[in-house]
Amino acid sequence: MIMLDCGQMLPGDDMPGVDSVIPDMAFIRAHERSLKAIWITHAHEDHIGALPYVLPMLRKDIPIYVSEFARELLKEKLREYRLEPNFVTYEGRRRFRIGTHFEIEPIAVTHSMVDSFSAAIRTPAGVAIHSGDYKMDPSPPDGVAFDHYAFARYSEEDDDGVLVLLNDSTNVDRRGSCPSEAEVVPKLSQLVADAKGTVILSCFASSVHRVQTVMRIAAANNRVVFPAGLNMERIIRVARELGILDVVCDYRDDLRGVEAVPRSRRMILTTGSQGEPLSALSRIALGSHRHVKVTPGDTVIMSARMIPGNERAIYNIINNLSKAGAIIHDERSTPGIHVSGHGYRDDVKHMINLTNPQFLIPVHGEHRQLISQRNLAIEVGMEPEEVLIIENGDVVQISKAGTKILGKVPHGRVLVDGKGIGDVGEVVLRDRRHLAEDGMVLVTVAIDHETGELVSGPDIISRGFVYEDESRAMLDAAKQIVINAMEEESVSAREDISVMQATIKKALRKFFKQETERFPVILPVVLEV
Repeated sequence: MIMLDCGQMLPGDDMPGVDSVIPDMAFIRAHERSLKAIWITHAHEDHIGALPYVLPMLRKDIPIYVSEFARELLKEKLREYRLEPNFVTYEGRRRFRIGTHFEIEPIAVTHSMVDSFSAAIRTPAGVAIHSGDYKMDPSPPDGVAFDHYAFARYSEEDDDGVLVLLNDSTNVDRRGSCPSEAEVVPKLSQLVADAKGTVILSCFASSVHRVQTVMRIAAANNRVVFPAGLNMERIIRVARELGILDVVCDYRDDLRGVEAVPRSRRMILTTGSQGEPLSALSRIALGSHRHVKVTPGDTVIMSARMIPGNERAIYNIINNLSKAGAIIHDERSTPGIHVSGHGYRDDVKHMINLTNPQFLIPVHGEHRQLISQRNLAIEVGMEPEEVLIIENGDVVQISKAGTKILGKVPHGRVLVDGKGIGDVGEVVLRDRRHLAEDGMVLVTVAIDHETGELVSGPDIISRGFVYEDESRAMLDAAKQIVINAMEEESVSAREDISVMQATIKKALRKFFKQETERFPVILPVVLEV
């Protein structure tokens, strides 16, 4: 086996308190001796973010194949977890023999992340190409072009061509071709040139191409660039050390000297474009950042797309910045300040035509986008049975004779909360959602351990359910409900703590439903004295 990428997912609104979501590794761990390598296509978090949690589960000698930039980012990331994995650095068009059955060649593609690659995997059954994340940018800022020739070589020069293409579906439902990174230059240049005060530009820290573009614009406008956010500082430092980022402007390593620079010459390059609550941009918007304060007339440019699900958090930041008097530009209000890193419909079509696979498996996207790519492939000449739509956990057998889903393996998501990995499950999430929606009521009573008679209480504390001072009458009635319920039980029942807890919970649940139509979490505490 080989594993292609090992990413994390951001928690949704239905996962209160969860830090990140990683894949369930049960199947991999059960067949760990067969795992010959982990192959990383590029260094975005949804492709590498689970490695700090997954690597301790696996044997230490498993090689991790990475590009130079991904290697250096991972070294910094994994150092925090005291992990020193076995890295093998690859470069485009260099083939690697892995185990007995695999030969893999990385193929350079353009994306919003530098050093991004597809993986051409030669197996005894045929060649499989995993596209990774890609667009077809004719003018990449770092000059590393999409390697059309390498893809075409597999389709034309190999005896049997490409057996299967696993192809990115993220933007297949957007018409045309994805714009080049160069197309953001005119609009960003205009906004920076027109700005009178501080310019605060937010983007993904990993978008080194965008950072390069911004630095060139800053140099043209005599702006001094300061990084805000640990990820931004780290990625710029790594990219500079590797010679991937050409720092052509006046760049300072941190924000400590920002006050010495006139506001009309400052440019703050920050993280937090998705409304992350602890990000630098969020703290700037709330006025709690130690070094950066927004004043009327400052310009804020959010040069990233709004990921679905993050809109509320992003608009909270925009509203707070607006209250501070900032002039705000986001992708929706100011077109031309962001382009995607994923190919549109015509790019996906070109990849299918370029590789001419015998079979196609759409990947990376929601189900509707997988279906859209399937329909597109049929439009360009593939037969319906040659395009396979699969779900998480599916085991697919692919040969020249056809494809077949053999069944499923254990799969799913594992929730990371603080230092806990997998100890927060659906039951805990349900309790957290319940607490968030209806609050909690704590009931404390003390009973005589010999007679079962009520000695003290009941005392009722409400948290997130009702305000105690304003609902005293209802809570007093609830106390009487508890007393009545306990008195109706037999002496032997009152001597059993678990029975009394269930009795109190049942009585209060019924009472609160009648009074409020709410269902708080009820925690009875029964003490024996």
